Amino acid sequence: MNSIRNGVQCVTILLASVLVSACDSSRPPTAYEALTWPVSEEEFNAALPDDVFPDSRGRIPLVNRDDLDDEGKRGYDSRIAPDTTSRGGLQGPGGLGLNGSRDLGETQVDARTLELVRLVVSREMNQRFEWTLHEPVALQAGLEPEIIDVIRYRRSLDGVPEREGALIQWGRELFQNRSVSSETFARLIKHVNKRDLVDICRLAGNYTRTAILLHTFDVHLPYYTEPLLPVDW
Repeated sequence: MNSIRNGVQCVTILLASVLVSACDSSRPPTAYEALTWPVSEEEFNAALPDDVFPDSRGRIPLVNRDDLDDEGKRGYDSRIAPDTTSRGGLQGPGGLGLNGSRDLGETQVDARTLELVRLVVSREMNQRFEWTLHEPVALQAGLEPEIIDVIRYRRSLDGVPEREGALIQWGRELFQNRSVSSETFARLIKHVNKRDLVDICRLAGNYTRTAILLHTFDVHLPYYTEPLLPVDW
């Protein structure tokens, strides 16, 4: 009975914290958040954040069909066809994906960056299995121990190179705030081109899925393997 009571208390505390966060009115609403529907296209476009393009309704413009290879053109056409099954069309995740590599196995993102992203996801998902398997790979790929420790212990980004700092900040905002600020996006896009950034987002999604599997089935490391990630929410 005590374990059940404790579990209920934990859930209650968690729900309360979510409600407090959801009700936070410390910042005024943006022009977009203040819109009341119905609105005209002009009103809608005028209310979009400064770094959002009206054609894509996102932070990069719609992909140019002529810039795509034959496979990409087929993907483009399928998203605008009358019988398309794509819910978002070119303005959704499928359209964004046309900016990235056709297959993550063909990505041009370097191994060091890929491992940094895997560690960021593992840290933010509190996934010790995933982290412990990938830290040695990250070191082999040339990721510095000092940067790994910044991720591991959620340390300040002071002194971290701009590119790596932008990626770590992106991951922290994404998982902790469930959004990415305009400032962080601007820092990212200075160092990562849009194709690679789409690939990095996909990779982060893949490893989030892996973390969900490992957490759901409570997968433990072997008895002879010491976890390299502290449990720290």
